[in-house]
Amino acid sequence: MTAETSALYDVPGPRALARHRLYGLLALLAVAALVGWVVYMLFHTQQFTAAKWSPFTYRGVQELLLRGLGNTLKAFGWTVLLALPFGALFAAGRLSDHRAVRWCSTVVVEFFRAMPLLVMIFFIFVALKVEPLWALVAGLTLYNGSVLAEVFRAGVLAVPRGQREAAYALGLRKTQVMAYVLVPQANRAMLPSIISQLVVALKDTSLGFLITYEEFLHAGKLIATNLDYDLPFIPVVMVIAPVYIGMCLLLSWTARWVERRGRRSPKVRGGAPMARPGIGMGLPPEAQERRPGPE
Repeated sequence: MTAETSALYDVPGPRALARHRLYGLLALLAVAALVGWVVYMLFHTQQFTAAKWSPFTYRGVQELLLRGLGNTLKAFGWTVLLALPFGALFAAGRLSDHRAVRWCSTVVVEFFRAMPLLVMIFFIFVALKVEPLWALVAGLTLYNGSVLAEVFRAGVLAVPRGQREAAYALGLRKTQVMAYVLVPQANRAMLPSIISQLVVALKDTSLGFLITYEEFLHAGKLIATNLDYDLPFIPVVMVIAPVYIGMCLLLSWTARWVERRGRRSPKVRGGAPMARPGIGMGLPPEAQERRPGPE
């Protein structure tokens, strides 16, 4: 089998392939050494002893973690429900033909996108005296919704200009062009960025512990502060971190599943009608009737 050529780079030869394998092997050894050192330090500091893991077998500790996980998912769910419409609304505003609407939408998006998330959460919680859950949700919605607005706008503008012009030539209004032509085609380009931003929102729910919202990280902090052995946060982190990683991987898997379904070509039933022999497709009916068929 011959090696395939590429327009971007030359196909590596035998010596280059040998170097690449050597670099890969060295990187693998470095990662393995790092992981081995971390595991050694965990054993050296006695992080896997039964005394440090027995508290997680208590029902009260398990209920506290489950309650914190539920609060995290609640905050994330409200953020998704509010940030997506927020982003779609202000993306449409930034794409508006009316200058005043476009400028106002741009000011809102740029302001909340540039404002530090923690500052917004603290301001809503302290100055406006909002409950911890809704202060966290409001801050996450304003920030992530502004980022999603830019994602939506960039996805719509990435659709080739000819698609928009063809839709207008058919007599469609702007809302119809957006709903039926531009947005469906932009979904494929926008989906990875949307899911990435949702992953960021899920991880940012951990900021709720700073305003005493009892989310997953806050529950872990309560458990660690009540343990009476050295380095109590390490076992707690080893319990909490895989849960966060699992939720983020689940979101990524969901995005890939939706993307695969979106790439499937729709089933086309039937086809274009075929003309009978001897019938001129471009002739009027009278001329078609007078035209003799094939002998």
